[in-house]
Amino acid sequence: MRAVVARVTEASVTVDGEIVGAIDEPGLLVLLGVHTSDTPEQAETMARKLHELRILRDEQSCATTGAPLLVVSQFTLYGDTRKGRRPSWTAAARPEHAEPLVDDVVRRLRERGARVATGRFGAMMSVHSVNDGPFTVLVEV
Repeated sequence: MRAVVARVTEASVTVDGEIVGAIDEPGLLVLLGVHTSDTPEQAETMARKLHELRILRDEQSCATTGAPLLVVSQFTLYGDTRKGRRPSWTAAARPEHAEPLVDDVVRRLRERGARVATGRFGAMMSVHSVNDGPFTVLVEV
């Protein structure tokens, strides 16, 4: 499981002209990719890492500040561009495997008390964010 995590001052996801998920205060935008071999145990680890990741101002985390997260599924994080000019998607989990794990990460974040907004799995999404810093990290489990 792989996530690109950006510290933002605001972020939103729009599908067909409708905002389906948004945070309007400082927090984290999480672009989350699922690998073909990922498991529910990795979803638990990812949720914990995202919640406790100390990249907010003054080395704080969402767990300590209550800052929100916007989680957006992003299968393209497993695009392999080492050969040729067209990415290979063979490492990205198929939707029937990926969607439950993305949902599991979101559920586990909420169980920890996190405020979580989401995109819409499988939809063509327009993601808007205002990066804070900018500060962006790659998280892998």
